[in-house]
Order: sequence, then C-alpha cells, then structure tokens
Amino acid sequence: MYQEFFGLQAMPFELAADPKYLYRSAGHAEALANLQYGLSAAKAITLLIGEAGTGKTTLLNAALSADMCRQVRSVCISNPTLTRSEFIELLALRFDLSSRASQSKTALLSELEAVIRDRRARGEITGLIVDEAQSLSSDLLEEFRLLANLESGSSKLLPLVLLGQPELAVRLESGDLRQLKQRIALRCDLLPFTLSETVGYVATRIRSVGGDPTRLFTRDAMILIHEHSRGIPRTINVLCDNVLVQAYALGRSIVDSAMVLDVCRDFRTTPRGQETDHGDAGRHATLSPNAAAPVDDSNATSPGMTTLGARVLREVAQANR
Repeated sequence: MYQEFFGLQAMPFELAADPKYLYRSAGHAEALANLQYGLSAAKAITLLIGEAGTGKTTLLNAALSADMCRQVRSVCISNPTLTRSEFIELLALRFDLSSRASQSKTALLSELEAVIRDRRARGEITGLIVDEAQSLSSDLLEEFRLLANLESGSSKLLPLVLLGQPELAVRLESGDLRQLKQRIALRCDLLPFTLSETVGYVATRIRSVGGDPTRLFTRDAMILIHEHSRGIPRTINVLCDNVLVQAYALGRSIVDSAMVLDVCRDFRTTPRGQETDHGDAGRHATLSPNAAAPVDDSNATSPGMTTLGARVLREVAQANR
C-alpha cells in the first residue's frame, strides 16, 4: 500500500516469522546460538522462554536454516493442545511411522527409535520442536521427559526444543516437573528490546527492503513506539506498519510523534506503568497529537538528516558491537 510512496522494495513490517528480518540484539543472538547448538549437538532439551511476540518462532526458523543445523531434520509441533493419544498419533504421522505406531505407545517408541538411529547412522540428527509449549498438558510434558531419555552410547538420539511463554517457566518450578527441569541442557530467556534495540530493529527492517531509516521516523516518534510497544517486536511491527499507512494517507514522508500517538490510541496501547493513567497530557506534553515534535538535528552528519538522528544510530551500532 505505502511501499511505492516510501520507495521500499517490500513491506518492512510483515508479521510472518521470516528469518531474513532477524535483528540480532544481544539477547536474540544468545538465543539463536543456544538453539543452533542444542539441535546440532543433540542436547537433551533446549528451552527458550519469552513473552508472546518477542521473536521465538523467527529465531527457530533462523536456527533451522543456518549452516550449523544443515544436518538436522526437525519435526515441529506448533499447536500442542493435544491429548496423549492425539500426540502419539501426530508423532507417528510426522515421522512417517506405521498405523500401528499411531495407536500404540509401545509401537511408536520402537519404530521411532529405529528411524532416528538409522538417520544418525547416516549423519543426520532428528529434532523434535514444540512451539507454544506453555500449552502442553502435564501429561505431555511427562511424555517429553521420557522422549529425552532416548540415547545412544554417547549422545541423545532425539534433541528436544521447547519454546514457550513465561508461564512455562513457572510450571517448571513445580515439584512434579522437577525431573523434566533437570533434563534441560540449555536455557535462554528472551527479553523485550531496550530503546536502542528498538531503534536498531526498526532500522534493520527498513534497510532490508531498501529504505533509509534516518528519513522515515523522528526520534520522538521512535521513543513513543518503544514505550507503547514495550519493546515487543510483534507490537513494534504493528505500530510501525500502521503509522506508515497513516503517513501515506496524509501524504507525509516523515512519521512524527503525533501520528504515533494517534495509532496508539486506536490500538489502546499504554507504556508500562501507565496502564491506569489514560489521558495523561503531562507525560508527553511536548508530543501533542496536534503538532509534530521538534527534531534535534544537531548531531546530523549529512545535510538534511533531520530524523532519527545520527547520534541515536551510532548508539545502536555501538551497543551491537
């Protein structure tokens, strides 16, 4: 819609978990390394915890497409709200096992072990991945613990990866899941972006489609996007996409704070700690919805750089070294 207006090669803020848009903040880089290592080295269980929208699925797709995991064949379950019998049936289907295996846990385990041992003999690693793992029942978490016990003499046969929201971490502290927790070989907690990371993330998305981030958003607009998204990448995408639509509709080439506040009102977003502070005119008195915020271009390094100033971009670059 606004792609041609802003001179972009594609839409920069799509919600698909496409690894080409991965922004490697310090936390995301660590999580990616854990996923790659956990799968390629066949670790028992790799756990990635993060709030909804922090990029867990994008990181998983990036890990699976990396050279380090080129020998990994994975089965991914993205909707784990299953009964035990449905889980057995799904595993049999995804691993191309017999109809008998779909009806009998004993047959499933026997055939599954034979398949993954055969693949390992050919130099392949078979991984089992569960997205939205906080939705797993206690019964299925116990099944995963038992699957984590499959091993050859020197390594695990079936590395498991659990991606889940913080509720999963809370559940793992309960006494009845202590044996599962003991089998977690790698764990990473994915946190929301800082302000500098939010700026870097938006800049990376825009550059990836041929745009110039220094000429699209004012600095105050970026601060508001960070505050109202709370540093959650998915929410950043939604806000940025909508403010660019609004700028296009208004024929404006620069997104200012007034546009961001207008979109935030539509989506009923509030900065953390201000959930009950609706209509606060004081906090952003200089960011009135009726006037664009003044842009400090005193640190610009090229003529006309009046948005998302060079100082902020330098801070982002320095933070990511």
